[in-house]
Amino acid sequence: MDAIDKKIVGFLQNDARMTNKEMAVKLQMSVTAVYERIRKMEREGVIKGYVALLDRKKIDQSFVVFCHIKLIQHTKDYLVRFEAEVVQLSEVLECFHVSGDYDYILKIAVKDMEAYRDFMVTKLTRLQHIGSTHSSFMIGEIKNSTAYSL
Repeated sequence: MDAIDKKIVGFLQNDARMTNKEMAVKLQMSVTAVYERIRKMEREGVIKGYVALLDRKKIDQSFVVFCHIKLIQHTKDYLVRFEAEVVQLSEVLECFHVSGDYDYILKIAVKDMEAYRDFMVTKLTRLQHIGSTHSSFMIGEIKNSTAYSL
């Protein structure tokens, strides 16, 4: 990626609905050149997709939980099975395989504590190979960004 690609990515991270024409004007380039650069970054997987960011409060998903998971064993089969099952849970927004005291950290969004309890009892604890969990609840959101610094 050169400096122009980085500027284009910055524009798209800030507003993915920005038109190629708007970017071309800002970059003093042709619309076709901007279009070709974006398509190249999409083909190469630099740009993986475009999404709409939702307000959790307005969709009744404002209760955010960070759940630390420890598996009973660390065999490849257990890891693969857990990962295949956890990606199917719609309440799980993010899942990270981590080092340290726990094996995974999940970011979960639900309506409230009651919904989280229901999720734990009916979905999460039914996943195989979980040895223990530890949940932390979000008190406030200080920073939430999807943009990478390039």
